[in-house]
Amino acid sequence: MSSASKHLQAEPSATIGQLVDLRPALPAPGTQRRAADTLLAGAIPHRLLRDRQTLLHWIQWVSCIGWVTGLLYVMTSHYLGHQPMAYEFLAVATGMLMLVVYRWVGVFHRFSSKASSVLRLTRAWGLVLAALLVIAFLTQTSAEYSRLLVGTWAALALVGQVALYLMTQYFSGLWQRRLQVNTPALLVGSGHTARHLAESINRNPFLPDFVAGIVDDAGYSRSWDGHAIPLVGELTDLPRLIDEMEVDRIYIALPVERSAEVAQLQRELLERNVDVIWAPDIFALNLLNPGVHEIAGVPLISLSESPLSSGGRAFLKSVMDVFIASAVLLLAAPLMLAVAIAIKATSRGPVFFRQQRHGWDGSVFEVWKFRSMYLHDDEQGRVKQATRDDPRITPIGRLIRRTSIDELPQLFNVLNGTMSLVGPRPHAVAHNLEYSAQITAYMARHRVKPGITGWAQIHGCRGETETVEKMHRRVRLDLEYINNWSLRTDLWILLRTPFSLFTDTAY
Repeated sequence: MSSASKHLQAEPSATIGQLVDLRPALPAPGTQRRAADTLLAGAIPHRLLRDRQTLLHWIQWVSCIGWVTGLLYVMTSHYLGHQPMAYEFLAVATGMLMLVVYRWVGVFHRFSSKASSVLRLTRAWGLVLAALLVIAFLTQTSAEYSRLLVGTWAALALVGQVALYLMTQYFSGLWQRRLQVNTPALLVGSGHTARHLAESINRNPFLPDFVAGIVDDAGYSRSWDGHAIPLVGELTDLPRLIDEMEVDRIYIALPVERSAEVAQLQRELLERNVDVIWAPDIFALNLLNPGVHEIAGVPLISLSESPLSSGGRAFLKSVMDVFIASAVLLLAAPLMLAVAIAIKATSRGPVFFRQQRHGWDGSVFEVWKFRSMYLHDDEQGRVKQATRDDPRITPIGRLIRRTSIDELPQLFNVLNGTMSLVGPRPHAVAHNLEYSAQITAYMARHRVKPGITGWAQIHGCRGETETVEKMHRRVRLDLEYINNWSLRTDLWILLRTPFSLFTDTAY
């Protein structure tokens, strides 16, 4: 045994160590128990990320697929008098697509309001129909189908699915309420994650569990005052509570830094014939686009990951960037030419201003802008931000800065791949060095490409950041964007950007 292992076993957590030893005595505990622990800890028998499948899910799957394919068979027999091979293929393809698409969208695996559930089902059925149209186009078989028959079938199929979905949800909730099939569970932990998890479990009528009580893990009982779920005891009371409350499942919502205590507690509970589920409290960390993945059966928790780490998502964002940037450059070319002439005619110096800034993953690149200031020398190692009524700004520069026309040359940065249309605004290298020492996770905003506009800009964070608090708000909004990135979000920001230009924060 390694010295590290000896240390962990010799100094268990005092809190967990107070638990009554629930394991039966063995003749040679020092040897046989360690051997058993090794067998349990070393095996990875199957994939750990499992989908929750219940009887209700299977009923919903079978009923919806049965309704859709059965309706097609009845309508075909009624209107055509027989079953052509093309319609048999349509029924099989529809059933297979529903299995794939509905699982991907999460139609039967997400608890939400009735309206959200119906919208999710409608969206999934629309994707199935779109896939069927693509298949018909590629196989050149669309002429074999009656548009009136297929259109009527598609509409009735959706109405029937919605009715079946709502009906199965209603009767499932009624069944559980009448038979009280909820299984009592205890939750170990009293932090924010524990509170959120307990409320979510008890609010979901389609989960078989019901959190009957909270077991205080570290004397945080004061934070639980006034909560609907009672605080029933401490860790030392857990063996007694399991017996008295006839608990079948234990949820553990302890922070990741207490994983050694979780392991010890799990070993203690192995002999109690209860399910043990750990919900690691990772939300106290500075998370960036968190998620859960799996490799060879091993769960991987992403604590800090770029949302564009997968090639497909990065490719789609790049395609959108190039397409829109090219279109805008063509439309704005006359305006850009006029601005260039005005800059050259009204002040000495180049038309374009170039400055080194940090880009994706901290790489340094040159950003392009129309020059809006008179030529001047900055202090050594320091870049001064533009301020209101800054004497360095030229008359034409004041106009193009307020309207953000000075940013248009950054479309060339988008085309060469150093920037995106949407993302955190790139700051000067000197500013990054200054603020990274004052704001936690400041440099994490570079996990995506910098953008011409961004989530922070449409929320009013433009212009000078004369206080650290202003920069802190900008960084918080940038990280919020990274955590919630999607192409739909990018399009929304692009649509909102023109309206954000008419503010008094840019100068």
